[in-house]
Amino acid sequence: MKPVATRMIKWAIVLAILAGVLASKPWQHLPPEWNPWQPLDISHPMTPVGKWKLSQIKDDAELCQAVLETAPEGSLDYLPLEDYTPVEGCPLTNVVRITRSQSTYNSPFTVTCPLAVAWVMFERHQLQPLAQEHMGSSISRIDHFGSFACRNIYNRDSGRRSQHATANALDIATFRLENGEQISVLRDWDSSAAPNKADFLRAVHDAACGYFGTVLGPDYNQPHENHFHLDGSGFGYCR
Repeated sequence: MKPVATRMIKWAIVLAILAGVLASKPWQHLPPEWNPWQPLDISHPMTPVGKWKLSQIKDDAELCQAVLETAPEGSLDYLPLEDYTPVEGCPLTNVVRITRSQSTYNSPFTVTCPLAVAWVMFERHQLQPLAQEHMGSSISRIDHFGSFACRNIYNRDSGRRSQHATANALDIATFRLENGEQISVLRDWDSSAAPNKADFLRAVHDAACGYFGTVLGPDYNQPHENHFHLDGSGFGYCR
């Protein structure tokens, strides 16, 4: 048989196999969190495919808000905001204001919609289960240091803008449990008197790295000794 004919037969076999695979639609059998054609949902555990989906809603406010709407009824109180400029030089786009989720907060906060999605998924799939695992109680309230601040990193006069300048960051300081206990990043990160609290904080820090682009904690530097900094920039910078 001539080489040309042989190559044509091989290609025909390859195309037939490919057609058979496409006809069977194997992606339909993937779990939704692994299916790139399945819309992101708050109920989905985070996967690499989920993180890719999260990146796709960065510039699509309507699609991002559709994801937030998949949160179970009564588990999230938020308000989508029109794009606006609260401080000259720091315009905000695709942001939402969160009043309550599975936890209450010391005050409402405004964050980018994709960061809100990451936070709500993280709270549901990691934060609350870790509280039960290490502390035997759910989290009832979270105290934060804020999300939006029109400034450069470390409040420097020059240099790049902080992620807080676009409300793409959230600083978490304290967790309050339903059983009355409190867990402070500043007080309990290295606590020998309450090792379960220290273990909880370190587990939370590590788990957050799978949901946020950048996670900074007490081991990063002194300015972060009293909080976890979570933001939507980067690709897994975790310190």
